Amino acid sequence: MERKEVYGTTGPRMTVRLFGGWNYTDQDLNSRMPAVVGYRKGVPMGGDLRPATAESSAPTFMVFALRDPIGANLDRIQIVKGWMDGKGDTHEKVYDVVWAGDRTPDANGKLEAVGNTVDIRNANWTNTIGASELGTVWSNPDFDAKRKAFYYARVLEIPTPRWTAYDAFRYGVEMPDEVPMTTQERAYTSPIWYTPE
Repeated sequence: MERKEVYGTTGPRMTVRLFGGWNYTDQDLNSRMPAVVGYRKGVPMGGDLRPATAESSAPTFMVFALRDPIGANLDRIQIVKGWMDGKGDTHEKVYDVVWAGDRTPDANGKLEAVGNTVDIRNANWTNTIGASELGTVWSNPDFDAKRKAFYYARVLEIPTPRWTAYDAFRYGVEMPDEVPMTTQERAYTSPIWYTPE
């Protein structure tokens, strides 16, 4: 906690790790000991990026997540970037960086939904979509070396029954049409900060 290398979830016990540096590669992630490489080549979530190396053009982020062993599969991992412009206005941009299945982002970069296996009437779902593990190495395509920024990871599960669906099932009641019956639980990491030299 003191190092700020923490993350939170909306309930499930999924696991997520985020590291930031300047030269992570796919091989680092696929080493099956990515945390060792993560600390050696960069900083964990909650840290400040080290100064860029001469050959670096943008920071790289290594992120990986495992599903809750008794929970739902994973839909996607997103990186959220925040920054302040020259007028002092804050901005955030969400990037889908890795996802389950063979989906492809559209021309605007929007990724279609993973699907939905929720059986609302019985307040249940199946893990026939999504992935048990996701990970990638991602570099920010919109990096501005002169501007402060922060980056954090967000992990989304596949849709599962919302508490309203469980209540409807337990008490045998019909919910009004406007009541949401499904949700996508998620995890959020603490951010990694970039400050220009």
